Amino acid sequence: MLDGGVFLRLPAGANRPMSIDMNPLPWLASLIFPACGAIGALGLPTPPPMDIAAIVRPASPNTALAAPAGFAPPPDIVTPAFPMPPDRLFAAIKAVAAAQPRTFPAAKFDDRRQAHWVVRSALMNYPDLVTVSVSGPDAGPSTLVLYSRSVYGRSDLGANLARIESWLAALTAKTER
Repeated sequence: MLDGGVFLRLPAGANRPMSIDMNPLPWLASLIFPACGAIGALGLPTPPPMDIAAIVRPASPNTALAAPAGFAPPPDIVTPAFPMPPDRLFAAIKAVAAAQPRTFPAAKFDDRRQAHWVVRSALMNYPDLVTVSVSGPDAGPSTLVLYSRSVYGRSDLGANLARIESWLAALTAKTER
């Protein structure tokens, strides 16, 4: 907290306040990994629109990809065709992201139905990047690509795969109502 209980507000588009009163470990880690000392989506460059068809996954095991069958590179999780217009699916996945802990909007490209978030780890404040892209004809069905990856480290101990599984479960619950 700043000066007696005043919260630092996140950049435009963020939906909740965050105190800068974090444990000292991220501050120490920031000596080596600078983005660990930042809050929200700060500390990382704003992501540009991503060419989803050109994703190249690194050899390191610190990414997870959910995409339709036949997608290249092969996804870890195959996403179904969603029986709804792409704008509705895009709104639903943005609502899912907004409800996730330590998840902060980094960029959105509504005209492309693409959005990017920074997700911070609880203990060390490590940043991960999550990109969502929705496509399909205006009347549906829609397809979803969800790509989560670590900024630092070689292994994520399964955090990115667990994240996309969680987001997909929340999306399924939201869209099946």
